[in-house]
Amino acid sequence: MSPVGSPRRSGLFRKRLDAFARELPRVEDGNLEALHHARVASRRLRELVPVLELDGETTRKLSRRLRRVTRRLGTVRELDVLMLLIEELRRSGRYAASALEQVGRKVARARAAARERLAAKLPIAKLERVAHELERAAKRLESADVKSGRADAGRPRQAWRFALEARLARRAVAVQGAVEVAGSMYVPEYLHDVRIALKKLRYGAELLRETRRDRTSADLKVLKSAQDVLGRLHDLEVLLEWVRQVQASLSTPDLTAWRDLGSLTHAIEDDCRVLHARYMRGRTKLIAIADRLAAPAQHKDRAPSDILPRVSSRA
Repeated sequence: MSPVGSPRRSGLFRKRLDAFARELPRVEDGNLEALHHARVASRRLRELVPVLELDGETTRKLSRRLRRVTRRLGTVRELDVLMLLIEELRRSGRYAASALEQVGRKVARARAAARERLAAKLPIAKLERVAHELERAAKRLESADVKSGRADAGRPRQAWRFALEARLARRAVAVQGAVEVAGSMYVPEYLHDVRIALKKLRYGAELLRETRRDRTSADLKVLKSAQDVLGRLHDLEVLLEWVRQVQASLSTPDLTAWRDLGSLTHAIEDDCRVLHARYMRGRTKLIAIADRLAAPAQHKDRAPSDILPRVSSRA
C-alpha cells in the first residue's frame, strides 16, 4: 500500500487531469487565464505521465499529444503575455507611450493570427479528445491502484515512486548544467535554458512533495521565485526583439518615432540588467537546491534498478 498520508499515482494524475479539463470551456471562449492554466496543467501532466507505469504505447501517445498541446497553446500565450506587458508598461508612465502603441499594434495583429491558427490546428474538439484519452488512462490507473492495494501490502515502496525520484534527480542535474553554462554573464539564450530547466525541476519537486509529504515548500518557493524573475526577463527580451523589428521596419524617416523606439529599447535593456542582477543574487540558493535534489537518495528500502520503469527525458 501507499504510505500513510501519501497519495496514490491515480490521485496525483486525477488532480492534474481535472485542472486541465476544467479550463477547456473557457479556452474555447478565448479566456487568457484559462489558456494559461490549461498550458500549465498540460506541463504538469507531462511531468507525471512517464512514471505512471502505463503501457509503453499509451505513455508515448499521451506524452506526444500533451507536448503538442503545450506547444500550440504556448505560441498564443507568449503573445498574450506581450500584450499584457505592453499595457503594464504603458500604465507605468515610465516608457515611451507612442513607441509602445506602435509595438502593441504589431503584436495584436500577430496574436489575432496566432489565435486563428490555434483554432484551426487545435480546435476545442481536439483538446476534448486529449482530455478523454487522459480520462481513460486515469480510470485504468484508479482500477489498478484499487486492485494492487492488498498485493502491494508487503512492499514498502512502489516502483513508480523511485522512477519519479530518478526523474527529479535528472531534472536537478539539468539545472546544474544550465546554471553552469549560463555563468555570470548576461546571455539571454543561456538564461532562458536555466528558466526552462527550473520549471521542469519545480514541477517534479511538486510531485515529490505530494508523494513523500516532505519539507520541500521552502525549495519550491525559491524555485518559483527564480522562475518568475527569469520569466519576466524572458518576456522583456521578447518584447525587446519586437521593438527592434518595429524600429527596423520604419518605411519613412521619422526622427521622433525612431527616438521613441530607441528610448524604449534602452529602458527595457536597463530592466533586463536589473533582473539579471536579481537572478545572480539568488543563484547560490538555486545551486544548493539542485545539488541536494541531484544527489542519489539513500533509502534502506531502495528498489533495485531493474524494476524501475523507463522514464523518458524528453520535455
